[in-house]
Amino acid sequence: MGDSINGAQTVVQTLVNCGVEVCFANPGTSEMHFVAALDSVGGLRPVLCLFEGVVTGAADGYGRIAGKPAATLLHLGPGLANGLANLHNARRAATPIVNSVGDHAAHHLQYDAPLTSDIVDFARPVSGWIHEAKSAGSVAGDVARAVQAAKSAPGVIATLIMPADVAWNPAVRAAQPLADLGPARVAADTVEAVAKLLSNGKKSALLMRGGALLGEGLEAAGRIAAKTGVRLMCDTFAPQTELGAGRVPLERIPYFSEQITAFLKDVDQLILVGAKPPVSFFAYPGKPSWGSPDGCHFDYLAQPHEDGAQALKDLAAALDAPAEPAVRTQLALPALPKGKLNSLGVAQAIAHLTPDHAIYAEEANTSGLPLQMILPKARPHTHLPLTGGSIGQGLPLAIGAAIAAPGRKVICPHGDGGAAYTMQALWTMAREQLDVTVVIYANRSYAILNVELQRVGASGAGSKALSMLNLHNPDMNWMKIAEGLGVEASRATTAEEFAAQYASAMDQRGPRLIEALI
Repeated sequence: MGDSINGAQTVVQTLVNCGVEVCFANPGTSEMHFVAALDSVGGLRPVLCLFEGVVTGAADGYGRIAGKPAATLLHLGPGLANGLANLHNARRAATPIVNSVGDHAAHHLQYDAPLTSDIVDFARPVSGWIHEAKSAGSVAGDVARAVQAAKSAPGVIATLIMPADVAWNPAVRAAQPLADLGPARVAADTVEAVAKLLSNGKKSALLMRGGALLGEGLEAAGRIAAKTGVRLMCDTFAPQTELGAGRVPLERIPYFSEQITAFLKDVDQLILVGAKPPVSFFAYPGKPSWGSPDGCHFDYLAQPHEDGAQALKDLAAALDAPAEPAVRTQLALPALPKGKLNSLGVAQAIAHLTPDHAIYAEEANTSGLPLQMILPKARPHTHLPLTGGSIGQGLPLAIGAAIAAPGRKVICPHGDGGAAYTMQALWTMAREQLDVTVVIYANRSYAILNVELQRVGASGAGSKALSMLNLHNPDMNWMKIAEGLGVEASRATTAEEFAAQYASAMDQRGPRLIEALI
């Protein structure tokens, strides 16, 4: 930067100073000075997305894998509103994001121009920290605080609103990073109390989330299970899990309410490690919303803002647990499928052919049940699911994961209905030449809603109701959609065709899409 700088330049430089390396963006007029600063400052990689839901979903995928925030750049309130669904998912995942939103210049707001809106109220439900920048001289400090907030445990969406005049007015200098507000260490007496609980002979389970499911945290949980026999569990949609051969096995809480109650019926004590008590995803007539059995005792080893991985290591030490887990997942690859293509055959081929340490950005929904059964015994991998239930997350999530870990294969198994929400993500994959293999389960249906229609007891559903749940008339042609957005694509109608196409994708780098007609 030269001697004369503006607010936008201090914003970009402060982001770089604070360790932010990537900005996912869909900018407009009010953000043009930020856009120009990307050249005059340098050090921040811009990634253009064609829709704000792709911007926010990509920032989520990046944050989960990188363990630090990306920035977003969104255009005024409507741009933020377009990105809210995947910010909702990111909030549920506790993903760190510096969410930057442009606004009109302060003097222009009085005229109520067409794009004027209440940005703060749009941002509030998905943000853990919100601030409206007031001057070019102070905005760099605002950015440093936003990054600090985003990185605070367990991870926060920090939304900074930047009026256009704050960006273009003269500024002084960028800010330096603030101290990390890292996770708090769990108190020794809490560890001792949980150690006593796990030694009382009652049937117990650890329900874990966040860092407790990764690396040393998961290893420590395995050691605790070896000592006490405690069951090791994770949420249905835990934001990130490390699964596969060599890893400590986990039990994933099932999706439907009656399955949850059956799964937990023998648990006397449920110890939460960065997690919440399990509840049903939706309410159903005559079915329970609360998942644990009557009389189940709850305790907390670690709250979400605390260091769950370290707490598990401290608990293992307090229990004098063995040095190694007693059980590790053994590799069990399925044979390649043959004949008619279905979701089971797709899962078998994926498990058989995907290399070590792939990342799965997975939104397969009903087609994903075979994946959930087979992949935990496949090669070691990282699983990123749809955390908040708002479909259209998988494709953007894959973008962020691929940018955060360019040396790892990213696999995106995706239902066709959800993929239609954010198909623009394919263009960004092509533009950035990301090593992502997308598998579209083309069943031409919102299949999960056909299930839910029956479960909620909705009566009188006829042709009009069922037409709202199918994706025929016309059929989406994902091969043409992908090719039109710059991604090499193919279509598989048999198990053999799918396996050959998927093997080809694993043998090359760059974006690929396979439309699996199931």
